[in-house]
Amino acid sequence: MKFVFGVDEVGRGPIAGPVAVGVFAVAAKSESEARVKLAKIFPKVKESKQLSEMKREMWYAKILEAKKSGLIDFSVAFESEKAIDTKGIAVCIRSCIVKALNELVNAKSLSREAIKSADVLVLLDGGLKVPADFIHQKTIIKGDAKKSVIALASIAAKVCRDRKMNNLARKYPDYGFGIHKGYGTKAHYNAIEKRGILPVHRKSFLHPFELA
Repeated sequence: MKFVFGVDEVGRGPIAGPVAVGVFAVAAKSESEARVKLAKIFPKVKESKQLSEMKREMWYAKILEAKKSGLIDFSVAFESEKAIDTKGIAVCIRSCIVKALNELVNAKSLSREAIKSADVLVLLDGGLKVPADFIHQKTIIKGDAKKSVIALASIAAKVCRDRKMNNLARKYPDYGFGIHKGYGTKAHYNAIEKRGILPVHRKSFLHPFELA
């Protein structure tokens, strides 16, 4: 191995907004070497669900600083709510994975040449998979809580998606996107009932009575 990648998705369940996948990369010859390296750069990092929005932004600032220094690299890819309605969430997540991976392997930030898939160990959260040409891949249940490289991928994806939802909150101030980030909370459903469905809602995720 020459590199270890961590992969996580964010936004599978919301009823509005895009889905995102983060891929985080570090130059390392093994999983243990990656863990040691990342522990020095990001001590005591936790996966995104365990962090407040402010804490995630703080970690994201450190991620950007480390990327600028050439210590790590990452990529976050999105698929829109329209794509989710057309192709389905599973297809969109796979598409995000491919886009984020392609950006990383061709970036030449951690290597002078494009990264070869055979030189990468990919650690993935939950039931995620990467294309078969990445022959060294391992899916880890609750991997975002167990592996720092996956936790950092989750933070990058979550922060980037949250920023998009905060922009939607400014565009549609009566829907509370800055608070619930598109998830189907009671307040969100109440807003839909009072004000109607927006173009950013995932129609395939809404119940028939909500579409009436």
